[in-house]
Amino acid sequence: MLITVSGPPGSGKSTNAAGLADALSVDHVSGGDIFREMAADRGMTPVEFNEHAENDRDIDRDLDRRLREIATTRDGVVLESRLAGWLAGKYADLRFWLDAPVAVRAERIADREGKPVDRAREETLRRETSERKRYLEYYDIDIDDLSIYDAVYNTARWAPDRFLDALVATIAAYDPEHDEGKTPIEGVSYDF
Repeated sequence: MLITVSGPPGSGKSTNAAGLADALSVDHVSGGDIFREMAADRGMTPVEFNEHAENDRDIDRDLDRRLREIATTRDGVVLESRLAGWLAGKYADLRFWLDAPVAVRAERIADREGKPVDRAREETLRRETSERKRYLEYYDIDIDDLSIYDAVYNTARWAPDRFLDALVATIAAYDPEHDEGKTPIEGVSYDF
Protein backbone atom coordinates (compact mmCIF):
# COMPACT_ATOMS: atom_id res chain seq x y z
CA MET A 1 0.00 0.00 0.00
CA LEU A 2 1.24 3.48 -0.88
CA ILE A 3 -0.20 6.35 1.13
CA THR A 4 0.71 9.98 0.48
CA VAL A 5 0.56 12.76 3.05
CA SER A 6 0.80 16.32 1.77
CA GLY A 7 0.17 19.81 3.11
CA PRO A 8 1.80 23.16 3.79
CA PRO A 9 4.57 23.75 6.35
CA GLY A 10 3.39 23.29 9.93
CA SER A 11 0.28 21.35 8.97
CA GLY A 12 1.41 18.25 10.88
CA LYS A 13 2.23 16.19 7.82
CA SER A 14 5.65 15.01 9.04
CA THR A 15 4.44 14.10 12.52
CA ASN A 16 1.38 12.31 11.20
CA ALA A 17 3.16 10.58 8.32
CA ALA A 18 5.76 9.18 10.73
CA GLY A 19 3.04 8.11 13.18
CA LEU A 20 1.03 6.54 10.39
CA ALA A 21 4.04 4.61 9.10
CA ASP A 22 4.67 3.30 12.63
CA ALA A 23 1.02 2.36 13.12
CA LEU A 24 0.97 0.49 9.81
CA SER A 25 4.50 -0.98 10.17
CA VAL A 26 5.60 0.46 6.82
CA ASP A 27 8.41 2.78 5.72
CA HIS A 28 8.17 6.56 5.97
CA VAL A 29 9.87 8.67 3.30
CA SER A 30 9.94 12.43 3.88
CA GLY A 31 10.50 14.81 0.98
CA GLY A 32 11.08 17.55 3.56
CA ASP A 33 13.97 15.63 5.11
CA ILE A 34 15.53 15.13 1.68
CA PHE A 35 15.02 18.84 0.84
CA ARG A 36 16.58 19.98 4.16
CA GLU A 37 19.58 17.70 3.55
CA MET A 38 20.00 19.21 0.09
CA ALA A 39 19.83 22.73 1.61
CA ALA A 40 22.32 21.90 4.36
CA ASP A 41 24.71 20.41 1.80
CA ARG A 42 24.74 23.85 0.14
CA GLY A 43 24.98 25.79 3.44
CA MET A 44 21.47 27.28 3.13
CA THR A 45 18.35 27.40 5.27
CA PRO A 46 15.25 25.76 3.76
CA VAL A 47 13.77 29.24 3.07
CA GLU A 48 16.97 30.38 1.29
CA PHE A 49 17.14 27.08 -0.60
CA ASN A 50 13.50 27.46 -1.65
CA GLU A 51 14.20 30.88 -3.11
CA HIS A 52 17.41 29.61 -4.71
CA ALA A 53 15.35 26.83 -6.33
CA GLU A 54 13.33 29.50 -8.16
CA ASN A 55 16.41 30.03 -10.34
CA ASP A 56 17.68 26.45 -10.43
CA ARG A 57 15.07 24.02 -11.77
CA ASP A 58 17.38 21.10 -11.16
CA ILE A 59 16.76 21.30 -7.41
CA ASP A 60 13.03 20.61 -7.63
CA ARG A 61 13.43 18.17 -10.49
CA ASP A 62 16.04 16.15 -8.57
CA LEU A 63 13.90 15.96 -5.43
CA ASP A 64 10.70 15.23 -7.34
CA ARG A 65 12.39 12.59 -9.49
CA ARG A 66 13.53 10.80 -6.33
CA LEU A 67 10.06 10.94 -4.79
CA ARG A 68 8.36 9.85 -8.02
CA GLU A 69 10.72 6.86 -8.26
CA ILE A 70 9.86 5.81 -4.71
CA ALA A 71 6.14 6.17 -5.49
CA THR A 72 6.36 4.05 -8.63
CA THR A 73 8.70 1.31 -7.41
CA ARG A 74 7.99 0.71 -3.74
CA ASP A 75 5.07 -0.61 -1.78
CA GLY A 76 4.44 -0.38 1.95
CA VAL A 77 5.35 3.30 2.14
CA VAL A 78 3.94 6.49 3.59
CA LEU A 79 5.33 9.12 1.21
CA GLU A 80 5.27 12.62 2.60
CA SER A 81 5.92 15.85 0.72
CA ARG A 82 4.05 18.87 -0.51
CA LEU A 83 3.63 17.23 -3.93
CA ALA A 84 3.48 13.57 -2.84
CA GLY A 85 -0.14 13.14 -3.94
CA TRP A 86 0.62 14.62 -7.35
CA LEU A 87 3.89 12.73 -7.79
CA ALA A 88 2.42 9.36 -6.85
CA GLY A 89 -0.39 9.70 -9.39
CA LYS A 90 -2.18 6.42 -10.00
CA TYR A 91 0.22 4.52 -7.74
CA ALA A 92 -1.20 5.97 -4.51
CA ASP A 93 -3.83 3.94 -2.73
CA LEU A 94 -4.85 6.93 -0.60
CA ARG A 95 -3.86 10.61 -0.78
CA PHE A 96 -4.23 12.83 2.29
CA TRP A 97 -3.95 16.64 2.45
CA LEU A 98 -3.38 18.10 5.91
CA ASP A 99 -3.78 21.80 6.65
CA ALA A 100 -4.36 24.26 9.48
CA PRO A 101 -4.81 28.04 9.65
CA VAL A 102 -1.53 29.90 9.04
CA ALA A 103 -1.56 31.26 12.62
CA VAL A 104 -1.63 27.72 14.01
CA ARG A 105 1.03 26.53 11.57
CA ALA A 106 3.30 29.48 12.39
CA GLU A 107 3.01 28.70 16.12
CA ARG A 108 3.91 25.06 15.50
CA ILE A 109 6.91 26.00 13.37
CA ALA A 110 8.07 28.64 15.89
CA ASP A 111 7.82 26.06 18.66
CA ARG A 112 9.65 23.39 16.67
CA GLU A 113 12.42 25.68 15.41
CA GLY A 114 12.75 27.95 18.46
CA LYS A 115 11.99 31.21 16.68
CA PRO A 116 9.49 34.04 17.12
CA VAL A 117 6.01 33.35 15.74
CA ASP A 118 6.03 36.45 13.45
CA ARG A 119 9.28 35.31 11.89
CA ALA A 120 7.95 31.76 11.41
CA ARG A 121 4.79 33.17 9.81
CA GLU A 122 6.74 35.46 7.45
CA GLU A 123 9.14 32.67 6.42
CA THR A 124 6.26 30.24 5.93
CA LEU A 125 4.36 32.64 3.68
CA ARG A 126 7.53 33.36 1.67
CA ARG A 127 8.18 29.66 1.30
CA GLU A 128 4.62 28.91 0.21
CA THR A 129 4.68 31.72 -2.35
CA SER A 130 7.96 30.43 -3.76
CA GLU A 131 6.73 26.85 -3.98
CA ARG A 132 3.34 27.78 -5.46
CA LYS A 133 5.12 29.71 -8.22
CA ARG A 134 7.55 26.89 -9.01
CA TYR A 135 4.98 24.08 -9.02
CA LEU A 136 2.81 26.00 -11.46
CA GLU A 137 5.72 27.00 -13.69
CA TYR A 138 7.55 23.65 -13.68
CA TYR A 139 4.70 21.14 -13.67
CA ASP A 140 1.50 23.11 -14.25
CA ILE A 141 0.36 22.01 -10.78
CA ASP A 142 -1.94 24.32 -8.86
CA ILE A 143 -1.04 23.31 -5.30
CA ASP A 144 -4.33 24.85 -4.10
CA ASP A 145 -6.31 22.31 -6.18
CA LEU A 146 -7.25 19.74 -3.55
CA SER A 147 -9.51 17.71 -5.84
CA ILE A 148 -6.92 14.93 -6.23
CA TYR A 149 -6.97 14.08 -2.51
CA ASP A 150 -9.09 11.34 -0.99
CA ALA A 151 -9.36 13.21 2.32
CA VAL A 152 -8.57 16.78 3.36
CA TYR A 153 -8.22 17.56 7.07
CA ASN A 154 -7.82 20.67 9.22
CA THR A 155 -5.35 19.32 11.78
CA ALA A 156 -5.97 22.23 14.16
CA ARG A 157 -9.28 20.62 15.08
CA TRP A 158 -7.84 17.49 16.77
CA ALA A 159 -5.17 16.69 19.34
CA PRO A 160 -2.24 14.98 17.58
CA ASP A 161 -2.91 11.49 18.98
CA ARG A 162 -6.63 11.68 18.17
CA PHE A 163 -5.91 12.86 14.65
CA LEU A 164 -3.61 9.90 14.00
CA ASP A 165 -6.49 7.68 15.13
CA ALA A 166 -8.69 9.34 12.47
CA LEU A 167 -6.10 8.66 9.75
CA VAL A 168 -5.71 5.02 10.79
CA ALA A 169 -9.52 4.63 10.84
CA THR A 170 -9.74 6.15 7.35
CA ILE A 171 -7.20 3.65 6.05
CA ALA A 172 -8.94 0.75 7.81
CA ALA A 173 -12.20 1.75 6.09
CA TYR A 174 -10.55 1.89 2.65
CA ASP A 175 -11.88 -0.75 0.27
CA PRO A 176 -9.72 -1.14 -2.86
CA GLU A 177 -12.57 -3.01 -4.57
CA HIS A 178 -14.53 0.24 -4.72
CA ASP A 179 -11.60 2.39 -5.80
CA GLU A 180 -12.34 4.13 -9.07
CA GLY A 181 -9.95 7.03 -8.44
CA LYS A 182 -6.55 5.47 -9.19
CA THR A 183 -6.01 7.12 -12.54
CA PRO A 184 -3.28 9.44 -13.78
CA ILE A 185 -3.91 13.02 -12.80
CA GLU A 186 -4.99 15.06 -15.80
CA GLY A 187 -2.59 17.61 -17.23
CA VAL A 188 0.44 16.75 -15.09
CA SER A 189 3.71 15.94 -16.78
CA TYR A 190 5.69 13.28 -14.96
CA ASP A 191 8.81 14.11 -16.93
CA PHE A 192 11.16 15.23 -14.16
